[in-house]
Amino acid sequence: MRMRIAVDAMGGDHAPSVIVDGAVAAARHLDAEIALVGPAADIERALASHADWSTLGIAIVDAPDVIGMSEAPAAALRRKPRASVRVAADLVASKNAAALVSVGHTGATVMAAHAAFGMITGVDRPALACTIPTRTRPAVLLDAGANVECRPQHLLQFGVMGSVVQRVVFGVERPSVGLLSIGEEATKGNELTREAHQLLKAAPINFIGNIEGREIYSGVADVVVCDGFTGNVVLKTSEGLVETVETLLGDELRGTFSSSVGYLLSRRAFRRFRRRLDYSEYGGAALIGVAGLVIVGHGRSSAKAVRNAIAMAYRLATTDFVHRVEQEIGAAALAR
Repeated sequence: MRMRIAVDAMGGDHAPSVIVDGAVAAARHLDAEIALVGPAADIERALASHADWSTLGIAIVDAPDVIGMSEAPAAALRRKPRASVRVAADLVASKNAAALVSVGHTGATVMAAHAAFGMITGVDRPALACTIPTRTRPAVLLDAGANVECRPQHLLQFGVMGSVVQRVVFGVERPSVGLLSIGEEATKGNELTREAHQLLKAAPINFIGNIEGREIYSGVADVVVCDGFTGNVVLKTSEGLVETVETLLGDELRGTFSSSVGYLLSRRAFRRFRRRLDYSEYGGAALIGVAGLVIVGHGRSSAKAVRNAIAMAYRLATTDFVHRVEQEIGAAALAR
């Protein structure tokens, strides 16, 4: 049997059309089946523009309820037992799918996954591991928003899990781990970062100490560890900065005749620049720590981002990612 990926077809700002388009694109290139979960009639209408969809291993799993982006996740999940994200998570929990992909409500996705899978032994909190560009190679930042408040042992677990992501996804054998703080010295920061520094220093990982905000994109650390509140602020600030830089750069390149000529001559380099900063290239963030494979995408995800999120889920599933995280968390616990 081919691997099956469960996709919440109703998540995100442009569901279900964009989700369906991305899923169809992924199905054309992956040796996997894709289960689109949501109201069957809505999904069928979105699939109508793809004449070959029925030959691609795509299935529709009816789930009549949808959780909106503005709803309180806990209450919404209680009120809507047949919500698309919950049904998709149950498919994974029952071994009818290898992974869950959602670009919908992050809180609802995290809670549905936690309820369906439980936690890996030795992990207290799940974390969103987000891929970010650097001067050298992609880095992983976590937590990117699953936990507003953390304790020092949570940051230790994030460091271990982030190292696994780097090895599995990007092939970095000995990833460097940095703790995001306000100074390089171990005594800098708040009580959380000071205590986490000591735990990370004693862990069986390549911990390089504290790093400052200006070093996040330098490539000095392959894994950047922080609490979810800080990580989400970093992520959203970065997205806004990238959009501003692209706009300003585009304005300057087209501002005069000479700069327009220069732009025409450098379009390939400009496209490479945009691609290196485009979150859709990575698809989504892995929710690590839960005992099941989950990829969470941006609410504004394009079809390209959805396709790449599904591809990431497929790649991680084929490498037994969850089991590897579990093994290394166990090793870190023994080391303590």
